[in-house]
Amino acid sequence: MSRTHYGPISWERMIRAVEKVRDRVRRAAAALDKAGVPYAVVGGNAVAAWVSRVDEAAVRNTQDVDILLRRADLDAAKAALAPAGFIHAQSLDVDLFLDGPDARPRDAVHVVFAGEKVRPHYVAPTPDVSESERPGEFRVLGLEALVRMKLTSFRRKDQMHILDFIDVGLVDASWCDRLPPALASRLQELLANPEG
Repeated sequence: MSRTHYGPISWERMIRAVEKVRDRVRRAAAALDKAGVPYAVVGGNAVAAWVSRVDEAAVRNTQDVDILLRRADLDAAKAALAPAGFIHAQSLDVDLFLDGPDARPRDAVHVVFAGEKVRPHYVAPTPDVSESERPGEFRVLGLEALVRMKLTSFRRKDQMHILDFIDVGLVDASWCDRLPPALASRLQELLANPEG
């Protein structure tokens, strides 16, 4: 039986972990903005940005940094992100930008391509970067497009993100009328049984 060796419990380590993710989002977004590369922050950081507009106490931290790009802009993104210290790589057929030469895939900006299905069995492709807005220091996917993405992926963490939207009043039953039937049924499932 192997033993895992734990470091000491440290608020500083926890805070530093969150700050590293936030810094990675800011630096990547600033580099893409400076180069004029269209993008949108998606995933958990986009959810946090939306939830924080209603209730800061309801925001969840995430280790992931996900950026929506058009595939045609990948080379421009590589050129824009390299001076900011990001190194393009691929891991399990996913394009990503490692945050420095010693970074692991967990310490990276993960690319999601606009207008493409993330997985072949998904019911819908990702939105375009044009479905984004700039509520603060970086572009974030619009709420309706983000809800569609989360309902399309529908992994447990995506379900939790939708439940967060419901909890703070950003999403309710009226949304079912504006979603494709397959996604509306997933939202209805979460609305009917928010405790899982």
